[in-house]
Amino acid sequence: MDLERLTVYLQSLAAEDSCLVEEIAAQALADRVPVIRRETASLLKMLLALKKPQKILEVGTAVGYSALLMAENAPKNCSIVTIEKSEERAAQARENIRRAGRQEQIMLLEGEAADILRELSGGWDFVFMDAAKGQYLHFFDEIFRLLAPGGVLVSDNVLQDGTILESRFAVERRERTIHSRMREYLYVITHHDSLTTAVVPVGDGAAVSVKALGNV
Repeated sequence: MDLERLTVYLQSLAAEDSCLVEEIAAQALADRVPVIRRETASLLKMLLALKKPQKILEVGTAVGYSALLMAENAPKNCSIVTIEKSEERAAQARENIRRAGRQEQIMLLEGEAADILRELSGGWDFVFMDAAKGQYLHFFDEIFRLLAPGGVLVSDNVLQDGTILESRFAVERRERTIHSRMREYLYVITHHDSLTTAVVPVGDGAAVSVKALGNV
């Protein structure tokens, strides 16, 4: 199977979003700012249609593409909080949110995610994790606390362009810490007593986890 051709074909099937969201995605790619891949966006939109969340938490705003994508595909009364560490990207995201007229729906919190997560209260029924891959494990305990029973956690970029299946000694030395942490993160969310998780080979891999009802 030619996976590259298959990916191009699947991307061609994806429905277009609003002109502004498409423009933001194109500009991000031109500026080499990492945003979710088109097929991952399709998965995200499908999960939002199924879950119909009222409260969305995003870790890793970048320039606001995925937050705006979720805003367009979630219920109209849904509120979104998104966290971004980079001052430059947070400024770009705020401008994009303003251009979209979504300031009342999307709240951007700038700073270290670990610090911000500790200050938040629970009850989030949809969480999108798209931050630094080496930090997923570090954020997990707070994310699990914040996730409502029955809530959905989507973790993006978990396959690391396929290198996740390699021995740590087969990846570049500078990537070994991230590689080990992601492997541990995947083990935690797939073996957690209160999560049901599927790892989907879409884009660069997305793990979809659902928190058991009755767990707080």
